Amino acid sequence: MDTMTLKAMRFFGYHGVYAEENKLGQKFEVELELKLDLSRAAAEDDLDATINYAELHAVTKEIVEGPPFKLIEALAGAIATRLLQSYTNLNEVTVRVTKPNPPFEIYFDGVTVELRRKRDEHGTIVPV
Repeated sequence: MDTMTLKAMRFFGYHGVYAEENKLGQKFEVELELKLDLSRAAAEDDLDATINYAELHAVTKEIVEGPPFKLIEALAGAIATRLLQSYTNLNEVTVRVTKPNPPFEIYFDGVTVELRRKRDEHGTIVPV
């Protein structure tokens, strides 16, 4: 299986458990790792044989900048589910969501959640 990766996409959202996070918002970083067959796209140089990464960015942006989730786990899950439902040529997706500045008095580069999902033989979206 081939891999397409979208790295360090940055968005502003209102996700979090605390009311001030939902009111003030903050930056989120998202990385997508997609598993799909890119052999036809590579051979034919045809956009229809792949997934347009501008569309992937737009879908991710819509979710991250949309209605708030309490947990970044739920945010990552929503992105994974939407991508797998939208793109039938996508076999598996890994979504990494980083909250660079959680509202705590601790010093680190943020917290990242990574979810891996795929379609099983029945078409159901399942954890990998």
